[in-house]
Amino acid sequence: MADPEVAITVRTPLPEDMARVVAVENRCFVDPWSWDALEQELASDRLRLPLVAEVDGKVVGYLMAWKIVDQLHVLNIAADPGCRRRGVGTALLLAAAGQAVEMGLVEVTLEVRESNSEARAFYLRHGFIASGLRRSYYADNGEDAIIMTSRAAQLLSP
Repeated sequence: MADPEVAITVRTPLPEDMARVVAVENRCFVDPWSWDALEQELASDRLRLPLVAEVDGKVVGYLMAWKIVDQLHVLNIAADPGCRRRGVGTALLLAAAGQAVEMGLVEVTLEVRESNSEARAFYLRHGFIASGLRRSYYADNGEDAIIMTSRAAQLLSP
């Protein structure tokens, strides 16, 4: 649920956002992406949909996704641990879903670690369902990934 006291702005990333995005990535993940990989995925083009979330002019989260046929495939979504449970992830997810609908994309998909119960609960609250399993998906420990999907328009429904 969003914190009404926090004004979150979601926008396309700028090159000057990279240091902060990398800092969020490193605080959020045990196997973080490199600067180069993040920089590549946060470049907006016909394949990619990158977004950052700001609070008080400071980047506190990001989302990166690919547009694949009629799907938006979320590669990564992260909110700085100090800003969790304040609506950052929700703002990013809803902004991405809104853009997906505008582009005529039908479905939103993603993979989530089987052990990441907090993220799985977040996606379930937003109407995602478990739709498959990728065995040994994560290179760092061989953990399985749960594939989760939602209709893009459904994410925008209250």
